[in-house]
Amino acid sequence: MNTDDAGEVGVVFPQVFKYKKEFRMTHGVLDNFQLYYETYGTLNESRTNAILICHALTGDHHVAGIHEGAVRKGWWNHAIGPGKAINTDEFFVICSNCLGACQGSTGPTSINPKTQEPYGMSFPDLTIKDMVVAQRLLLDHLEVLSLYSVIGGSMGGMQALQWIIEFPEFVEKAMIIAATPQHSAQTIAFNEVGRTSIKGDPRWNNGNYSQDARPEMGLAVARMMAHITYLSDEGMEEKFGRNKMNLSAEEAEKQFAVESYLHHQGLRFVDRFDANTYLKLTKALDHFDLVGEDGLE
Repeated sequence: MNTDDAGEVGVVFPQVFKYKKEFRMTHGVLDNFQLYYETYGTLNESRTNAILICHALTGDHHVAGIHEGAVRKGWWNHAIGPGKAINTDEFFVICSNCLGACQGSTGPTSINPKTQEPYGMSFPDLTIKDMVVAQRLLLDHLEVLSLYSVIGGSMGGMQALQWIIEFPEFVEKAMIIAATPQHSAQTIAFNEVGRTSIKGDPRWNNGNYSQDARPEMGLAVARMMAHITYLSDEGMEEKFGRNKMNLSAEEAEKQFAVESYLHHQGLRFVDRFDANTYLKLTKALDHFDLVGEDGLE
């Protein structure tokens, strides 16, 4: 089907699920939590046509449609909507900002009710399982009886894997994109370099920074490092090669296109993401291990 001819979800409004009971995580306890989420389409009478979309490391719940007065459409808007690949005429689609993230859901930037200060690094260490269990509570709140499918890429793919391990009778099928049951040593190494960059920023202050003095340089460098891993050596050579930017002749040094790309990605990232959240989420990724824990092959 040509998605250009398909319909649009249109204007959507984020919703908030508030779990007001104690929530026991793998490595700690929250007095309560909330998840920001969006839904598209209609839940059928049997409550079995739901599709859960799980976002990647730095993603959010805004997967389709557009917010009122905004310009940016959801990050999978081309794939979700009436007549599209994920057809909202047929399916009830849900996407939540995962537990521990920083786009409205409870995480390191949230206020700790016991201290009335942001959790920061005192937020419990996260696991992918924690995210999935919180999502299940959201689905129970929405009275979803089973999932037709759970779909996710990268960290979202890890959540999809955890879903079919944790709740196999609840999920009919899963679509796992660019994800693995455990990180390689090299992936862990790249993530640790990024984390070290954040912790080496003088503004990080052991995670106790204000919004007026955030460790932006450390976070930007971490994002630059991550983007190097998002392209293969062959892909980067094809995309950039040794091309240089069209700078004025007065400039002493020409900037390579790949340098410009990395700096752009780093600087853009710090405007929408939080450093402590990045630390917590990348650790959750690195410690995700279905092979070692469950003996999968």
